[in-house]
Amino acid sequence: MWGYILKRFLVAIPILLAIAFVTFLLMRFTPGNYLDTMRMDPQYSKATIQHYEELYQLDKPLLQQYLQWIKNILRLEFGYSFYYNVPVVQIIGGRLWNTFVLSCASFLFTWGVALPLGITAALRRNQWLDRLIQFFSYVWLSVPSFFLAMILLYAASQTGFLPLGGMVSPNFEEMNFLEKALDILKHLAIPTIALSVGSIAALQRIMRGNMLEVLGQQYILMARAKGLPENKVVYHHALRNAINPLITLLGYEFSSLLSGAALIEIICGWPGLGALMLTAVRSKDIYLVMASMLMGSVLFIIGNLLADILLAKADPRIRYERG
Repeated sequence: MWGYILKRFLVAIPILLAIAFVTFLLMRFTPGNYLDTMRMDPQYSKATIQHYEELYQLDKPLLQQYLQWIKNILRLEFGYSFYYNVPVVQIIGGRLWNTFVLSCASFLFTWGVALPLGITAALRRNQWLDRLIQFFSYVWLSVPSFFLAMILLYAASQTGFLPLGGMVSPNFEEMNFLEKALDILKHLAIPTIALSVGSIAALQRIMRGNMLEVLGQQYILMARAKGLPENKVVYHHALRNAINPLITLLGYEFSSLLSGAALIEIICGWPGLGALMLTAVRSKDIYLVMASMLMGSVLFIIGNLLADILLAKADPRIRYERG
């Protein structure tokens, strides 16, 4: 397993470099850059702008600029944000953590609700509860997450039960530990629900189908014929095999949450990578865009690797071998 993990990390390096290079080209080939904005500002002299160009080698050929950026990354230097006028690492650290918190909350909520619903629907196939679950699944699959977020925000504005945006309240620093935790959970509620509802509907349908397929296998019939308790048949034998395909989707689901959270963050005012990326792209802040894209790609690869490891642990028949 350790050999497989090392191999995956080694394979991930050229993938990350390719993603960074494509992002770099797209940013450089679009018209203008942040220095053009500085040129229109009379507060910046031509000498200052020229100093920035020479300092960050923006006057060099594209390939040389990219290679220099790679060298800086190896020294854990992510560049300088022209828009915020601070090093990129000072901005992206907190924003990355905020996106990670939102994605993890949505991930736990999605799987914590979808799996029990799928199992319940499978065990009560074609009964009224199963039909009710499937009806709402069809409904929620057809509702875009950003539209649901706006509906929830409108409902919150009318009731005042949940905050309308942000991550914490203005008086957050004056609260004790428990009050701070509850305050963050309240701010998490709307973006988490908006992100999770569609995924819950899709995952429970997959779980239901897998459980129905496994429950019809001969070894399940044999286990029941031997007189094993129904709970042991369902949760020990059937569930363990039915959940394997979902574990394969775990990494992709986590990475899709990270990418899908961007729009929800912007709508709900959550201070994560989504709003940061939008500001960086609109202002042509190239180093901030590059660092944000790199962090998102790293989390995507880690999510897929986590899925492979969990799948190997859940199914003893799977063995990763060298070659």
